[in-house]
Amino acid sequence: MRSAFVLGLALLAAPAFAATPPLGSLKLPPGFQIAVWTDQVPDAREMALGAKNTVFVGSRDAGKVFAVTYAADGKVDKVRTVASGLQLPVGVAFHGGDLYVSAISRIYVFRDIENHLDAPPKPELVTDKLHAETAHGWKFIAFGPDNKLYVPVGAPCNICDRGDEGFAQLLRMNPDGSGVETVARGIRNTVGFDWRPTDKSLWFTDNGRDMLGDDMPSDELNHVTKPGEHFGYPYCHQGDTLDPEFGKGKNCKDFTPPVLKLGAHVAALGMRFYNGKQFPAAYHGALIVAEHGSWNRTAKSGYRVMSVRLNGNKVASYEPFVEGFLVDEKVSGRPADVQPLPDGSLLISDDDNGAIYRVTYKKP
Repeated sequence: MRSAFVLGLALLAAPAFAATPPLGSLKLPPGFQIAVWTDQVPDAREMALGAKNTVFVGSRDAGKVFAVTYAADGKVDKVRTVASGLQLPVGVAFHGGDLYVSAISRIYVFRDIENHLDAPPKPELVTDKLHAETAHGWKFIAFGPDNKLYVPVGAPCNICDRGDEGFAQLLRMNPDGSGVETVARGIRNTVGFDWRPTDKSLWFTDNGRDMLGDDMPSDELNHVTKPGEHFGYPYCHQGDTLDPEFGKGKNCKDFTPPVLKLGAHVAALGMRFYNGKQFPAAYHGALIVAEHGSWNRTAKSGYRVMSVRLNGNKVASYEPFVEGFLVDEKVSGRPADVQPLPDGSLLISDDDNGAIYRVTYKKP
């Protein structure tokens, strides 16, 4: 199991960059259009909105953080590198004029970043107290409605029980790194979470374990309803399946089940609630989820962007929003994150092409 997991990481660490982003194969619902916003962001992962028409973009293997500035019409003005040489700086979060960046065991902050894009400030250390393991060690980060920074700590393995060491958890801390608390446990690897605007509740994606076959277990969409609740890993998967090794003596009823099974090996990553006005009313309040795609499934799965409509805390629908990155088992792109812009359009990062797409809507 260990060797297969390492092989999977190796495959993910060496993406096959396409010559041009694959717009011709992409399909969206009627009225939606997609265009390349920029193709100058190598290995683009998490995105975060600044306050002055800036989108900050983390990366994984590129080790860089980018700042994409754009004009009033939404078109890109300039792409700058504002940090480099960092260890897997996937996560970016903007708060109070400052940019926070994750780097495995550390969180850095770049003060007053938008006023210094051409001469970025030196990073200040927020914390260096996080685990140093790189397996599931890259971190999607975000500030919640409580003004605290939320930081996941993934399991350092495909399947193992190291929760008492602080793995497989979602943490939160004050902006200065103090006051660390555990928000949720039993989370193998979340690389996407957001808060529903209506009630400020926290929702997150979680990647299921490998090596149980093509169709087990499913990735998950989860909803946090109380502090510290346990979502099952490594004992119970997808809310109803005990692990063959770590599930002995356990009961899935003792853990919080997912709100939605997203599909096996789809690699659900970044997700955001859509709260804009540009898209049709049916999308208002919906979750938009980037599915990065499988690495070890016989027939590939994922490689798409999905919409999840909710009715209260239950799922009303789960439907493709952008598909066509996977055609006849050939991959032309890998969605990693989604981010609505203030005008109601939607950005999608694609680390395989080093690109960000922009989705807009006009009534047919």
